[in-house]
Amino acid sequence: MLFKKLALATGVGALLGVCFADSLPAVETSDSEIRLVSCSTDECCDDCVDSCVDDCVDGCCSIDVFEDCEKPFLPELEPITFENCVWKGEAGMAIRYRYLHEMNRLRPGGPGLSSYDQWRWTPHASVTWNDTVTGYVEAIDASTFGEELPILPIDENRADLLQYYVDVKLMELENGEVHGRYGRQTLLYGDQHVMSPLSWANTFRNFEGFKTYYKGDKWDIDAFAVQPVNGAARGTVFKTESFDTPDQSEWVNGVYATYRGLDQGTMDIYWIWDVENEPDLTRQDGNRHTFGARYYGKKEVKDCCDTVERTWGYDVQGAFQVGEDDFQSGGPDLDVFAGFFNATVSHTWNKVDMKPTVFALYYLGSGDEDPTDGRDSTYFSLYPLGHAYWGILDNLGGQNMVDYSIGSKIAPTEKLSLLAQWHWFDKHRTQDYVYNIAGAPLGPRSTDAGGTEDSHIGNELDLIATYVVNKNLTLQGGYSWFWYGGAVTNTALNRDDARQFYFLANYQF
Repeated sequence: MLFKKLALATGVGALLGVCFADSLPAVETSDSEIRLVSCSTDECCDDCVDSCVDDCVDGCCSIDVFEDCEKPFLPELEPITFENCVWKGEAGMAIRYRYLHEMNRLRPGGPGLSSYDQWRWTPHASVTWNDTVTGYVEAIDASTFGEELPILPIDENRADLLQYYVDVKLMELENGEVHGRYGRQTLLYGDQHVMSPLSWANTFRNFEGFKTYYKGDKWDIDAFAVQPVNGAARGTVFKTESFDTPDQSEWVNGVYATYRGLDQGTMDIYWIWDVENEPDLTRQDGNRHTFGARYYGKKEVKDCCDTVERTWGYDVQGAFQVGEDDFQSGGPDLDVFAGFFNATVSHTWNKVDMKPTVFALYYLGSGDEDPTDGRDSTYFSLYPLGHAYWGILDNLGGQNMVDYSIGSKIAPTEKLSLLAQWHWFDKHRTQDYVYNIAGAPLGPRSTDAGGTEDSHIGNELDLIATYVVNKNLTLQGGYSWFWYGGAVTNTALNRDDARQFYFLANYQF
């Protein structure tokens, strides 16, 4: 709003009460009172809508001193920093509280009812020498209280190190820089369909190992070889009160590249090689290569005055997997041929009140049609942020699943946004399992005793409200309903419909 711009500007004209055509000056008199001076344009009066401004005089907002005008609810904090000619550093923290009330999810230890509270504190610090060598450390203390059902590996990690690494600038090129990094770190690539820090979880997801990356004008290219560390990264022993160590049986290697030199849109291409040397019936194992690509961007529609009136958004992504799977644990290796496809389109009305957006999503993660043919066609969804795509109730992973989804989003104020989304979930192949958010197979299949040919898993409705108090504090609440279909209700998985409510407050600087 114009008022906020006035309150942040300074100038001599504020003391003289002069209206300027090309500037928006103001003088701050104290923490609790601000004296305003406005512009000489006709639009000025249209912007005098803040409760701190009385009226307009000769095309300018009137000048008064207002007690507690625009005084923030909480002080806005910046990270603690220092800098000299050789060294610079930064320190900050984030603290999150979350309350959840859930029932009848497809989760370990369920079905059942569980209400619980979670706290997560993550202080961090970094120091850089000569813009060349950076050391970074981030601690975590994540706790869960009051639960009725057993806590999950993503729920708790007490007094541990989330990240610690050394980052070195290896060389400067004409159009970018090459860095090398070693240590414990999180990985985030693309839209987080394949690699995500899983910030929704109470513990994050982290890895330990090597990463080399190039950042340039048109290309960003990362190459990494890392091992999963905590329970959110899959495959490790669930240790809530001892120092986490990497899973020595698994390596995650890959290259992820982003190209921004196209006339329209942006392209990602990637290869991820996951190797798990310990057979396990509850998750993917063996040796899988994932080759994928993503194309995304937006198209602006302008009016006769060259103002953006509407915006189309588009995002298309797909990948295929090949390799060998030891899923049968002691049986013959299975040849892997699987994949996924995702497409999203959105439309925003930029000049309409509340800037409404509507969007539609289609996702397919392949399933296995014949468990006896020596081939595994179930897509392993790697390390995604499933919470952002397959329903906020976190019932399903991206394996053997088709998701048809529509939704809308509005912004009643600059700080408040409201989102509603509907999902229709089906099995891709009835002969395969239903897979929960952790990737665990839940039977039976249609070919098993007690199985069903019904492919419909269920429907989910999500409602989310997000309020940004200031740049440090964000509040969010959500409610979800999941109505189970025949793929669940006609089998031993049968349960009453699921519901979940959550509220969280995140404060960081």
